[in-house]
Amino acid sequence: MGRKDSFREHIIKGYKSQGDFLLLGGAMLDGESLPETFVKIPLKTMNRHGLIAGATGTGKTKSLQVIAEQLSEKGIPVLLMDMKGDLSGLAKPGTEESFITERHKKIGLPYKSRSMPVELMTISGGDGVKLRATVTEFGPVLLSRVMELNDVQSGVVSILFKYCDDHKMPLIDLQDFKKILQYSINEGKVEITAEYGAISPATINIIIRKIVELQQQGADRFFGEPSFNVDDLLRQDADGNGFISIIRVNDIQNRPKLFSTFMLSLLAEIYASFPEEGDLSKPKLAIFIDEAHLVFSEASKTLLDQIETIIKLIRSKGVGVFFCTQNPTDVPDEVLAQLGLKVQHALRAFTAKDRKNIKRTAENYPLSDFYRTDELITSLGIGEAMVTALNEKGIPTPLAATLVRAPMSRMDILSEEEIREQVKNSALVKAYESLSDPESAYEMLKKKIEAAQSKKHQEKLRKEQGKSRTVRKKESVIEKMSKNTMVRQVGRTVAREVVRGVLGALGVSNIRR
Repeated sequence: MGRKDSFREHIIKGYKSQGDFLLLGGAMLDGESLPETFVKIPLKTMNRHGLIAGATGTGKTKSLQVIAEQLSEKGIPVLLMDMKGDLSGLAKPGTEESFITERHKKIGLPYKSRSMPVELMTISGGDGVKLRATVTEFGPVLLSRVMELNDVQSGVVSILFKYCDDHKMPLIDLQDFKKILQYSINEGKVEITAEYGAISPATINIIIRKIVELQQQGADRFFGEPSFNVDDLLRQDADGNGFISIIRVNDIQNRPKLFSTFMLSLLAEIYASFPEEGDLSKPKLAIFIDEAHLVFSEASKTLLDQIETIIKLIRSKGVGVFFCTQNPTDVPDEVLAQLGLKVQHALRAFTAKDRKNIKRTAENYPLSDFYRTDELITSLGIGEAMVTALNEKGIPTPLAATLVRAPMSRMDILSEEEIREQVKNSALVKAYESLSDPESAYEMLKKKIEAAQSKKHQEKLRKEQGKSRTVRKKESVIEKMSKNTMVRQVGRTVAREVVRGVLGALGVSNIRR
């Protein structure tokens, strides 16, 4: 048996699937694609998470698009984080060009063009379904992380969340949270200190400044109601295709902390809301995080621990999470260890650091009798990738250099007019369009403050009235005394005048005598 035949048998046996599968492309040997030597990924293992990596321009976004399309065709809803705005073209059918025809001929697979059911979403107020969460749902830990608070400041945030929870005051938006911060060192200082201990005004002022910074980054548009129901990610169209929900986050690249914390809060909400599913024959939701280094580069140790924990546990909910990034070293080792599928596009060795990263990356792939992994990584062309997955028994499949099939949908973005049309026809956009303002902590505390101020005002009035009565009483006594004095003085004056008159009269009478 020749080397090619041996390789073909090796791949066909290694990627044999008893159940349903995704067809990623055709296996390659010595830079040549072998027709009908397909690289398949079992649907059953798509909740074991994965990684799509490669240098800029090597085709990793198109690989993501190919996988998302096939998941949707299998009835599996998909959530995509679109950092560069490249993925909106999923909503329109692709065009068969000569290079696509040639590629598919090498793979031994006919090309099919079609559009996918797409829902555009936004967390920053752009076009699409408005994704919001309440401050309460976000929680004190994540809110503290996104504001970069220290342990003492984070403790204060937790205390105030507890106070609002104990007193049934919903924290809907940042305005609510600012109000409880201000209340804690003014009208509510005595009450909160008695229940939870003293809070430093200096600490409160720092937190308020951090909230102002968040508001300047546009976070006000994210916090509020109606909050997004994660069950709306599980929709299918009339033909049973899973909806591909695309969160367009290309306008928050300069706010990685807000993005990473939003991602973690969304994963946490999915984990908390979805029931335990056990070992499903296919995932119920697949999540793809483009430019995944933004999630990890600014994350604290606590945040990384939480991400790792959720990645480990969310699989039991029937959810697969896939990270798309330039270099596998962007993803922490603890998270990489949880990944089943790896699609590695070319890396470029321009520096000593690059060569070191390539060597580390090569060590994460199965040994192969047909490839030198470290050399293969640097020699892959555009749209070619090293692939390894898990078979249906959870065993890693053989390493396969793969010529990736072309996407069925458009390999370009939607025009502004097409985006507006997409948004206009969405029922989900209408459901989340209007921002509601229910009674929450802000209004409740405002009433409480007004009642306290009114009580103080009444007490002040009573004191002033008491002082006024005392003054009037004193004045009446003085007036009475004054009147008596005047009477006595008048009486004395009259008496003196009478005496003088009498004496005078007597004197005159004596003289005359």
